[in-house]
Amino acid sequence: MLSLYICLFFFSMYGFVILNYWLTWRSIPSFIPSDSSSVKISVIIPARNEEENIGELLAALQKQTYPAGLFEIIVVDDHSTDQTAAIVSQYPAAKLIRLKDNNINSYKKKALETGIAAATGDLIITTDADCVPHANWLKTIASFKEEKNSVFITSPVVIDCNSSLLQVFQAMDFMVLQGITGAAVYKNKLTMCNGANLAYERKVFDEVNGFAGIDHIASGDDMLLMYKIWKKYPDGAHYLKSKDAIVATQPMKTWKSFFNQRIRWASKANKYDDKRITVVLLLVYLFNLSFFALLIAGFFCYHDWLWLGVLWPAKTIVEWPLVYSAAVFFNKQNLLKYFFFLQPLHIFYTIVAGFLGLFGKYEWKERRVK
Repeated sequence: MLSLYICLFFFSMYGFVILNYWLTWRSIPSFIPSDSSSVKISVIIPARNEEENIGELLAALQKQTYPAGLFEIIVVDDHSTDQTAAIVSQYPAAKLIRLKDNNINSYKKKALETGIAAATGDLIITTDADCVPHANWLKTIASFKEEKNSVFITSPVVIDCNSSLLQVFQAMDFMVLQGITGAAVYKNKLTMCNGANLAYERKVFDEVNGFAGIDHIASGDDMLLMYKIWKKYPDGAHYLKSKDAIVATQPMKTWKSFFNQRIRWASKANKYDDKRITVVLLLVYLFNLSFFALLIAGFFCYHDWLWLGVLWPAKTIVEWPLVYSAAVFFNKQNLLKYFFFLQPLHIFYTIVAGFLGLFGKYEWKERRVK
Protein backbone atom coordinates (compact mmCIF):
# COMPACT_ATOMS: atom_id res chain seq x y z
CA MET A 1 0.00 0.00 0.00
CA LEU A 2 2.95 2.31 0.53
CA SER A 3 3.57 2.55 -3.21
CA LEU A 4 -0.08 3.54 -3.72
CA TYR A 5 0.07 6.28 -1.10
CA ILE A 6 3.23 7.66 -2.67
CA CYS A 7 1.58 7.64 -6.10
CA LEU A 8 -1.50 9.44 -4.78
CA PHE A 9 0.70 12.06 -3.13
CA PHE A 10 2.60 12.77 -6.33
CA PHE A 11 -0.66 12.68 -8.31
CA SER A 12 -2.22 15.39 -6.12
CA MET A 13 0.88 17.59 -6.39
CA TYR A 14 1.15 17.05 -10.13
CA GLY A 15 -2.55 17.71 -10.68
CA PHE A 16 -2.36 20.98 -8.76
CA VAL A 17 0.58 22.18 -10.87
CA ILE A 18 -0.97 21.18 -14.21
CA LEU A 19 -4.34 22.77 -13.44
CA ASN A 20 -2.57 26.00 -12.49
CA TYR A 21 -0.69 25.96 -15.79
CA TRP A 22 -3.98 25.52 -17.63
CA LEU A 23 -5.69 28.41 -15.84
CA THR A 24 -2.70 30.64 -16.52
CA TRP A 25 -2.45 29.62 -20.19
CA ARG A 26 -6.12 30.52 -20.68
CA SER A 27 -5.57 33.93 -19.09
CA ILE A 28 -2.75 35.00 -21.45
CA PRO A 29 -4.15 37.57 -23.88
CA SER A 30 -3.48 37.07 -27.57
CA PHE A 31 -1.24 39.83 -28.86
CA ILE A 32 -2.26 41.89 -31.88
CA PRO A 33 0.69 43.63 -33.58
CA SER A 34 0.76 47.18 -34.88
CA ASP A 35 2.33 48.40 -38.11
CA SER A 36 4.50 51.11 -36.57
CA SER A 37 7.50 49.08 -35.38
CA SER A 38 10.95 50.20 -36.46
CA VAL A 39 13.23 47.84 -34.54
CA LYS A 40 16.33 46.75 -36.45
CA ILE A 41 16.41 42.94 -36.33
CA SER A 42 19.14 40.37 -36.92
CA VAL A 43 17.86 36.84 -37.54
CA ILE A 44 20.55 34.32 -36.55
CA ILE A 45 20.31 30.76 -37.91
CA PRO A 46 22.82 28.10 -36.87
CA ALA A 47 22.84 25.32 -39.46
CA ARG A 48 24.56 21.96 -39.80
CA ASN A 49 23.68 19.60 -42.66
CA GLU A 50 20.29 21.18 -43.28
CA GLU A 51 20.14 20.99 -47.08
CA GLU A 52 16.62 19.55 -46.91
CA ASN A 53 15.25 22.42 -44.82
CA ILE A 54 17.27 25.63 -45.06
CA GLY A 55 15.83 26.71 -48.41
CA GLU A 56 12.25 26.66 -47.14
CA LEU A 57 13.20 28.76 -44.12
CA LEU A 58 15.03 31.37 -46.21
CA ALA A 59 12.12 31.53 -48.66
CA ALA A 60 9.75 32.15 -45.73
CA LEU A 61 11.98 34.92 -44.43
CA GLN A 62 11.88 36.61 -47.83
CA LYS A 63 8.06 36.68 -47.54
CA GLN A 64 8.00 38.46 -44.18
CA THR A 65 5.65 41.45 -43.92
CA TYR A 66 8.23 43.32 -41.87
CA PRO A 67 10.15 45.90 -43.98
CA ALA A 68 13.15 44.29 -45.65
CA GLY A 69 15.33 47.23 -44.73
CA LEU A 70 14.75 46.60 -41.03
CA PHE A 71 16.07 43.07 -40.77
CA GLU A 72 19.05 41.01 -41.84
CA ILE A 73 19.52 37.25 -42.10
CA ILE A 74 22.71 35.62 -40.87
CA VAL A 75 23.28 31.89 -41.38
CA VAL A 76 26.19 30.36 -39.50
CA ASP A 77 27.23 27.11 -41.16
CA ASP A 78 28.46 24.65 -38.54
CA HIS A 79 30.88 22.49 -40.53
CA SER A 80 28.20 21.11 -42.85
CA THR A 81 29.23 18.25 -45.11
CA ASP A 82 26.24 18.57 -47.45
CA GLN A 83 24.92 21.37 -49.70
CA THR A 84 23.71 23.65 -46.89
CA ALA A 85 26.21 26.42 -47.61
CA ALA A 86 25.61 26.23 -51.37
CA ILE A 87 21.85 26.62 -50.88
CA VAL A 88 22.31 29.62 -48.58
CA SER A 89 24.53 31.22 -51.22
CA GLN A 90 21.55 31.22 -53.60
CA TYR A 91 19.76 33.74 -51.36
CA PRO A 92 21.47 37.14 -51.72
CA ALA A 93 19.57 38.51 -48.69
CA ALA A 94 21.24 35.96 -46.41
CA LYS A 95 24.75 36.47 -45.10
CA LEU A 96 26.68 33.22 -44.80
CA ILE A 97 29.33 32.76 -42.12
CA ARG A 98 31.30 29.54 -41.77
CA LEU A 99 32.11 28.43 -38.24
CA LYS A 100 35.83 27.86 -37.91
CA ASP A 101 36.10 26.73 -34.31
CA ASN A 102 36.46 23.02 -33.71
CA ASN A 103 36.94 20.74 -30.72
CA ILE A 104 34.46 22.63 -28.57
CA ASN A 105 31.57 21.18 -26.57
CA SER A 106 28.74 23.47 -27.66
CA TYR A 107 28.87 24.15 -31.38
CA LYS A 108 25.43 25.74 -31.44
CA LYS A 109 26.35 28.32 -28.80
CA LYS A 110 29.51 29.12 -30.71
CA ALA A 111 27.54 29.46 -33.94
CA LEU A 112 25.05 31.83 -32.31
CA GLU A 113 27.84 33.81 -30.70
CA THR A 114 29.59 34.11 -34.06
CA GLY A 115 26.43 35.28 -35.77
CA ILE A 116 25.64 37.82 -33.06
CA ALA A 117 29.18 39.23 -33.29
CA ALA A 118 28.53 39.97 -36.97
CA ALA A 119 25.00 41.30 -36.42
CA THR A 120 24.03 44.94 -36.84
CA GLY A 121 20.51 44.71 -35.41
CA ASP A 122 19.36 45.86 -31.99
CA LEU A 123 17.13 42.82 -31.55
CA ILE A 124 18.52 39.32 -32.03
CA ILE A 125 15.99 36.72 -33.16
CA THR A 126 17.08 33.09 -33.32
CA THR A 127 15.49 30.12 -35.02
CA ASP A 128 16.58 26.72 -36.27
CA ALA A 129 17.31 25.79 -39.86
CA ASP A 130 14.45 23.27 -39.99
CA CYS A 131 11.82 25.84 -39.01
CA VAL A 132 9.27 27.87 -40.99
CA PRO A 133 7.80 31.06 -39.48
CA HIS A 134 4.48 32.77 -40.13
CA ALA A 135 4.64 35.68 -42.60
CA ASN A 136 3.96 38.14 -39.75
CA TRP A 137 6.57 36.59 -37.47
CA LEU A 138 9.09 39.43 -37.39
CA LYS A 139 6.41 42.10 -37.44
CA THR A 140 4.69 40.57 -34.42
CA ILE A 141 7.86 40.13 -32.36
CA ALA A 142 9.06 43.67 -33.12
CA SER A 143 5.69 45.16 -32.20
CA PHE A 144 5.53 43.14 -28.98
CA LYS A 145 9.07 44.19 -28.03
CA GLU A 146 8.26 47.86 -28.43
CA GLU A 147 4.92 47.66 -26.62
CA LYS A 148 6.13 45.56 -23.67
CA ASN A 149 9.68 46.94 -23.55
CA SER A 150 10.90 43.34 -23.43
CA VAL A 151 14.57 42.43 -23.24
CA PHE A 152 13.87 38.71 -23.78
CA ILE A 153 10.93 37.19 -25.66
CA THR A 154 9.98 33.55 -26.00
CA SER A 155 7.37 32.74 -28.64
CA PRO A 156 5.39 29.62 -29.61
CA VAL A 157 6.73 26.68 -31.59
CA VAL A 158 4.69 23.85 -33.09
CA ILE A 159 5.76 20.54 -34.61
CA ASP A 160 4.37 19.70 -38.04
CA CYS A 161 3.48 16.05 -38.19
CA ASN A 162 1.95 13.30 -40.28
CA SER A 163 -0.24 10.50 -38.89
CA SER A 164 2.56 8.17 -37.78
CA LEU A 165 2.82 7.21 -34.11
CA LEU A 166 6.27 8.78 -33.76
CA GLN A 167 5.29 12.14 -35.21
CA VAL A 168 1.90 12.36 -33.50
CA PHE A 169 3.52 11.60 -30.16
CA GLN A 170 6.18 14.27 -30.65
CA ALA A 171 3.64 16.88 -31.72
CA MET A 172 1.38 16.25 -28.72
CA ASP A 173 4.18 16.15 -26.17
CA PHE A 174 5.78 19.29 -27.55
CA MET A 175 2.43 21.10 -27.71
CA VAL A 176 1.88 20.52 -23.99
CA LEU A 177 5.42 21.70 -23.22
CA GLN A 178 4.66 24.89 -25.13
CA GLY A 179 1.52 25.48 -23.08
CA ILE A 180 3.48 25.03 -19.87
CA THR A 181 6.21 27.34 -21.16
CA GLY A 182 3.71 30.09 -21.95
CA ALA A 183 2.03 29.82 -18.56
CA ALA A 184 5.27 29.68 -16.59
CA VAL A 185 6.87 32.66 -18.34
CA TYR A 186 3.69 34.75 -18.35
CA LYS A 187 3.44 34.48 -14.56
CA ASN A 188 7.22 34.89 -14.19
CA LYS A 189 7.39 31.56 -12.40
CA LEU A 190 10.02 29.76 -14.50
CA THR A 191 12.60 30.64 -17.16
CA MET A 192 11.48 28.30 -19.94
CA CYS A 193 11.85 28.75 -23.70
CA ASN A 194 12.82 27.06 -26.95
CA GLY A 195 15.70 28.19 -29.14
CA ALA A 196 13.61 27.77 -32.30
CA ASN A 197 11.78 31.03 -31.51
CA LEU A 198 13.64 33.46 -29.28
CA ALA A 199 14.35 37.18 -29.29
CA TYR A 200 16.60 39.25 -27.05
CA GLU A 201 18.26 42.64 -27.12
CA ARG A 202 21.77 42.61 -28.50
CA LYS A 203 23.01 44.96 -25.80
CA VAL A 204 21.56 42.75 -23.06
CA PHE A 205 23.29 39.69 -24.53
CA ASP A 206 26.55 41.62 -24.26
CA GLU A 207 25.71 42.85 -20.73
CA VAL A 208 25.39 39.30 -19.40
CA ASN A 209 28.54 38.32 -21.31
CA GLY A 210 26.68 36.07 -23.69
CA PHE A 211 27.19 32.36 -23.15
CA ALA A 212 30.17 32.81 -20.84
CA GLY A 213 29.86 30.46 -17.90
CA ILE A 214 27.52 28.10 -19.75
CA ASP A 215 29.52 27.56 -22.94
CA HIS A 216 30.97 24.29 -21.65
CA ILE A 217 27.48 22.75 -21.60
CA ALA A 218 26.53 21.15 -24.92
CA SER A 219 22.87 22.16 -24.68
CA GLY A 220 21.18 25.17 -23.09
CA ASP A 221 21.62 27.94 -25.65
CA ASP A 222 18.04 28.91 -24.84
CA MET A 223 17.00 28.32 -21.21
CA LEU A 224 20.40 28.80 -19.61
CA LEU A 225 20.82 32.10 -21.46
CA MET A 226 17.29 33.14 -20.54
CA TYR A 227 18.07 32.65 -16.86
CA LYS A 228 21.22 34.78 -17.11
CA ILE A 229 19.19 37.59 -18.64
CA TRP A 230 16.26 37.11 -16.24
CA LYS A 231 18.56 37.51 -13.24
CA LYS A 232 19.57 40.94 -14.50
CA TYR A 233 16.12 41.92 -15.80
CA PRO A 234 13.57 39.89 -13.76
CA ASP A 235 10.64 41.84 -15.22
CA GLY A 236 11.94 41.98 -18.79
CA ALA A 237 11.40 38.39 -19.95
CA HIS A 238 8.00 37.85 -21.58
CA TYR A 239 5.97 35.26 -23.45
CA LEU A 240 4.41 36.27 -26.76
CA LYS A 241 1.12 34.48 -27.33
CA SER A 242 0.10 35.08 -30.92
CA LYS A 243 -0.66 32.73 -33.79
CA ASP A 244 1.24 35.13 -36.05
CA ALA A 245 4.36 34.51 -33.95
CA ILE A 246 4.25 30.71 -34.29
CA VAL A 247 7.23 28.94 -35.83
CA ALA A 248 6.69 25.44 -37.22
CA THR A 249 9.49 22.92 -36.83
CA GLN A 250 10.11 19.42 -38.10
CA PRO A 251 9.75 16.26 -35.99
CA MET A 252 12.53 13.76 -35.54
CA LYS A 253 12.31 11.11 -38.25
CA THR A 254 13.33 8.07 -36.15
CA TRP A 255 12.79 6.93 -32.58
CA LYS A 256 16.55 7.00 -32.07
CA SER A 257 16.84 10.64 -33.11
CA PHE A 258 13.77 11.51 -31.02
CA PHE A 259 15.25 10.00 -27.87
CA ASN A 260 18.60 11.65 -28.60
CA GLN A 261 16.83 15.01 -28.84
CA ARG A 262 14.92 14.53 -25.58
CA ILE A 263 17.96 13.19 -23.76
CA ARG A 264 19.80 16.30 -24.93
CA TRP A 265 17.03 18.46 -23.48
CA ALA A 266 17.02 16.47 -20.23
CA SER A 267 20.80 16.79 -19.93
CA LYS A 268 20.31 20.40 -18.84
CA ALA A 269 18.29 19.39 -15.78
CA ASN A 270 21.17 19.45 -13.31
CA LYS A 271 22.68 22.56 -14.91
CA TYR A 272 19.84 24.95 -14.12
CA ASP A 273 20.67 27.74 -11.69
CA ASP A 274 16.93 28.39 -11.68
CA LYS A 275 16.08 25.81 -9.04
CA ARG A 276 12.36 26.43 -9.52
CA ILE A 277 12.65 24.44 -12.75
CA THR A 278 14.55 21.68 -10.97
CA VAL A 279 11.74 21.28 -8.44
CA VAL A 280 9.08 21.04 -11.17
CA LEU A 281 11.14 18.61 -13.24
CA LEU A 282 11.74 16.43 -10.20
CA LEU A 283 8.01 16.37 -9.41
CA VAL A 284 7.13 15.39 -12.98
CA TYR A 285 9.79 12.70 -13.04
CA LEU A 286 8.82 11.18 -9.70
CA PHE A 287 5.14 11.27 -10.65
CA ASN A 288 5.81 9.30 -13.82
CA LEU A 289 8.20 7.00 -11.99
CA SER A 290 5.41 6.19 -9.52
CA PHE A 291 3.50 4.48 -12.35
CA PHE A 292 6.47 2.18 -12.86
CA ALA A 293 6.59 1.54 -9.12
CA LEU A 294 2.93 0.48 -9.17
CA LEU A 295 3.60 -1.78 -12.14
CA ILE A 296 6.37 -3.59 -10.23
CA ALA A 297 4.37 -3.67 -7.00
CA GLY A 298 1.53 -5.36 -8.87
CA PHE A 299 3.57 -8.55 -9.14
CA PHE A 300 3.35 -8.81 -5.36
CA CYS A 301 -0.15 -7.40 -4.90
CA TYR A 302 -2.50 -7.36 -7.87
CA HIS A 303 -4.50 -4.50 -6.31
CA ASP A 304 -1.67 -2.17 -7.35
CA TRP A 305 -2.39 -3.06 -10.98
CA LEU A 306 -6.02 -2.10 -10.42
CA TRP A 307 -4.91 1.26 -9.08
CA LEU A 308 -2.60 1.63 -12.04
CA GLY A 309 -5.66 1.21 -14.27
CA VAL A 310 -7.40 3.98 -12.31
CA LEU A 311 -4.51 6.46 -12.34
CA TRP A 312 -4.03 6.17 -16.11
CA PRO A 313 -7.40 7.81 -16.93
CA ALA A 314 -7.03 10.09 -13.89
CA LYS A 315 -3.77 11.47 -15.32
CA THR A 316 -5.55 11.97 -18.66
CA ILE A 317 -8.42 13.86 -17.04
CA VAL A 318 -6.12 16.18 -15.10
CA GLU A 319 -4.05 17.00 -18.18
CA TRP A 320 -6.96 17.27 -20.61
CA PRO A 321 -7.89 20.97 -20.08
CA LEU A 322 -4.33 22.13 -20.77
CA VAL A 323 -3.91 19.76 -23.70
CA TYR A 324 -7.20 20.84 -25.24
CA SER A 325 -6.48 24.57 -24.82
CA ALA A 326 -3.04 24.19 -26.37
CA ALA A 327 -4.44 22.11 -29.23
CA VAL A 328 -6.97 24.84 -30.04
CA PHE A 329 -4.28 27.52 -30.08
CA PHE A 330 -1.96 25.49 -32.31
CA ASN A 331 -4.83 24.17 -34.46
CA LYS A 332 -3.98 20.58 -33.55
CA GLN A 333 -7.41 19.38 -32.38
CA ASN A 334 -7.10 16.39 -34.72
CA LEU A 335 -4.47 14.94 -32.37
CA LEU A 336 -6.68 14.89 -29.30
CA LYS A 337 -8.15 11.47 -30.10
CA TYR A 338 -4.74 9.88 -29.50
CA PHE A 339 -4.11 11.49 -26.12
CA PHE A 340 -5.42 8.77 -23.79
CA PHE A 341 -3.72 5.94 -25.66
CA LEU A 342 -0.34 7.67 -25.73
CA GLN A 343 -0.11 7.97 -21.94
CA PRO A 344 1.92 4.76 -21.36
CA LEU A 345 4.42 5.80 -24.03
CA HIS A 346 4.70 9.26 -22.48
CA ILE A 347 5.38 7.79 -19.04
CA PHE A 348 8.00 5.40 -20.42
CA TYR A 349 9.83 8.06 -22.42
CA THR A 350 9.82 10.52 -19.50
CA ILE A 351 11.48 7.96 -17.23
CA VAL A 352 14.07 6.81 -19.79
CA ALA A 353 14.97 10.23 -21.22
CA GLY A 354 15.16 11.79 -17.77
CA PHE A 355 17.54 9.11 -16.51
CA LEU A 356 19.77 9.05 -19.59
CA GLY A 357 19.82 12.86 -19.70
CA LEU A 358 21.67 12.85 -16.38
CA PHE A 359 23.79 9.74 -16.73
CA GLY A 360 24.01 8.84 -20.41
CA LYS A 361 25.38 10.12 -23.69
CA TYR A 362 23.60 11.15 -26.85
CA GLU A 363 24.29 11.89 -30.50
CA TRP A 364 23.42 15.26 -32.00
CA LYS A 365 24.21 16.45 -35.50
CA GLU A 366 26.45 13.41 -36.03
CA ARG A 367 28.43 14.22 -32.88
CA ARG A 368 28.69 12.16 -29.72
CA VAL A 369 28.01 14.28 -26.65
CA LYS A 370 28.03 13.54 -22.94
